[in-house]
Amino acid sequence: MMGIKFCLGVSGAIVGNKVPDEPLQEWLLESIAGAAYGYRKLTMLLKRDHPLRINHKKVHRLCKALGILRPQRQRRIQHPRKMAKNRVITASNQLWEMDVKYGYIQGEDRFFFVVSIFDVFDRSVVDFHISRTCTAQETVLALGRALEK
Repeated sequence: MMGIKFCLGVSGAIVGNKVPDEPLQEWLLESIAGAAYGYRKLTMLLKRDHPLRINHKKVHRLCKALGILRPQRQRRIQHPRKMAKNRVITASNQLWEMDVKYGYIQGEDRFFFVVSIFDVFDRSVVDFHISRTCTAQETVLALGRALEK
């Protein structure tokens, strides 16, 4: 069985000879002298400027050793769920939610809207309204019908 041989501290050049880590670190420092790049862009710059076969993970390791890694951006939640977190719902009809959805009718080449009012306790539909338009008057009518029920 053939063993796998790992070489730490060198990278392969396209022409076949090995390149130690010290020139790579110098090239990385030269690359970031003008601007601040991330390790993926630095990988592409190294591949473009010097004929290397180098992985982005190795560039990440070298940048981490040099202390030139850019801080990771924090992901923001695009649409936070706006639930009533400060309420404890113990029975039906204590809290309702309203949802507006739309669909497309293929044969008639037009849209339709569905306004639904849900009970949060048991996720049941209290009332809904289907229409070709979605105006405030129609949603108020649906809410009025739901209140009457």
